[in-house]
Amino acid sequence: MRVAVDFDKCNSNAVCMGIAPEVFEVRDDGFLYILNETPPEELRPKVEEAVRQCPTRAISIED
Repeated sequence: MRVAVDFDKCNSNAVCMGIAPEVFEVRDDGFLYILNETPPEELRPKVEEAVRQCPTRAISIED
């Protein structure tokens, strides 16, 4: 699994960070960072939830 973010769509609203803080982080500069582009498979449910909950549909999973 590889996590991808379309940063042109991302508003850095931190919804994904709230769901999967092991993978996503919005820092003090106001930008989203992917902490782990290839998270372990056990995090898939959290990442899938982050994809579903993203208000701008900026997150995707590539297998």
